[in-house]
Amino acid sequence: VQLQASGGGLVQAGGYLRLTCAASGFHLRPHSIAWFRQASGKEREGVVCISGTDRILETEAAKGRFTISRDNAKNIVYLQMNTLKPEGTAVYYCGARSSVTGATYTAGAQYNYWGQGTLVTVSS
Repeated sequence: VQLQASGGGLVQAGGYLRLTCAASGFHLRPHSIAWFRQASGKEREGVVCISGTDRILETEAAKGRFTISRDNAKNIVYLQMNTLKPEGTAVYYCGARSSVTGATYTAGAQYNYWGQGTLVTVSS
């Protein structure tokens, strides 16, 4: 199982990016998939999760600005990030749960598979 996160880059505050989590050797649906981020010197935090039944759970980091979605045909989960803020600068990771429950989770310990991370830098 391999997950690959991509789409990060340098963007000005107020801008947008779309991150992609692609999987090989693993069908992302029907598993819960989540995005996390880790800023320099800080702990990893959950951003948003989509369950195998497409229930969505957002943390405060995501509410009102970030959207998670699936493209099942491409075996991809996206994170659309709008109105980015400098405090959103971090390495963003996608995680997948190996078990199928239909529930949402935003704690990293609940995830078994991880992508390598993609750096998002938001300049002020």
